[in-house]
Amino acid sequence: MTTTDASSREQFSAMWRRQQPAWHGAMGFVWLAAVVVTLVEDPGPDGRTPSLLLLGAMALAYVVLGVRAMAHEDVRYAVGYHVVAWGALLTIQWVDPGTQSWLLFFALFPQLWAMMPSRWATVATFVVVIAFSLVRWAQLDFDPANATEVLISATISTGLSLSLGLFINRIIGEAESRAETIDELRAAQQRLAAAERDRGVHEERERLSREIHDTLAQGFTSVVALSRAVDAALARGDVAAARERLSLIEATASDNLEEARLIVAELTPGHLQSRTLTEALERLGVAVSSENGLRADVRVEGDPVPLGGTAEVVILRTAQEALSNVRRHASAAHVGLTLAYADPDRVVLEVSDDGRGFDTGAPRTGFGLDGVHARAAEVGGRVRLRSEPGAGTTLRLEVPR
Repeated sequence: MTTTDASSREQFSAMWRRQQPAWHGAMGFVWLAAVVVTLVEDPGPDGRTPSLLLLGAMALAYVVLGVRAMAHEDVRYAVGYHVVAWGALLTIQWVDPGTQSWLLFFALFPQLWAMMPSRWATVATFVVVIAFSLVRWAQLDFDPANATEVLISATISTGLSLSLGLFINRIIGEAESRAETIDELRAAQQRLAAAERDRGVHEERERLSREIHDTLAQGFTSVVALSRAVDAALARGDVAAARERLSLIEATASDNLEEARLIVAELTPGHLQSRTLTEALERLGVAVSSENGLRADVRVEGDPVPLGGTAEVVILRTAQEALSNVRRHASAAHVGLTLAYADPDRVVLEVSDDGRGFDTGAPRTGFGLDGVHARAAEVGGRVRLRSEPGAGTTLRLEVPR
């Protein structure tokens, strides 16, 4: 697992493991100083041997239990180690009242807070200070005159230990809290990324649905209409007209096949390959006029300017959808397509027919017009639809340049 893959809590644990050699080194340095002082200072009534043996027991306890306790393997290791270590130091104090082994306080008190939960460390601090104070006072024959000195020493030791311990605990707590917060933020980022991926998949599905609706479905509609025209021509005995319609069916099917390949290849619409938007609309108008007698006129106002592939796709798809709706629903004889470049800020496509119209407030089935609105919104454009029963329909698309 790399650093970037690990959670912040795991990184925090790894940081603590990296710091443990420093703790071991500090313990070794203080313990060695206590041994040296014991060797050079005047021995107690029982000599140096008891103190040295007790210091050796303390070192052994650290190797066997303290190292594991520092690694937070089990709190029982911490309890066992501190019972041995503090017991040994308390015994040294008892057998050698003049000992300087209290130097080990600088290692043992921080270890209490590093190895144990804060509540346990607080209780242990009070127990240790009280025990050493009682031993010290006992060595002074419980003289009331020395009680104040012992009490002041105990208070200072307790205050320093608690201050240092709580400070260490607070730093560790803040670090752990930040690690948890970072992990929560990362988890939230992952959830957001997953939601974004899901939204992208959903949008891509909608886009493909619109592409299929605006190209293949309309092409199949044209094939159906031309097939009916062929059937009608054959019924009249007009073989020439039937052949002409069959040629259009073949051309439409070929165009749809090409559109399908381009959709798969994520290219721009087939009508825009190797031709301008104006040429694509004119070709579309010719194709519509050839299908079933609907006359389609295409007019361009102003000087055409390139808009970029996305905007031109939106205009072409809108024109295709509008013409498809005219063929299927309007029963119109004439439809006009106007592409206007006169406005310096936007390009306008207007598709008007003289069909039967419809009530724009009535519920709609299908999603052709919804797809038109969605496409326009993608490029910052807008769509307006005007229609009344018996008065034809006008669709106006405005796309920013």
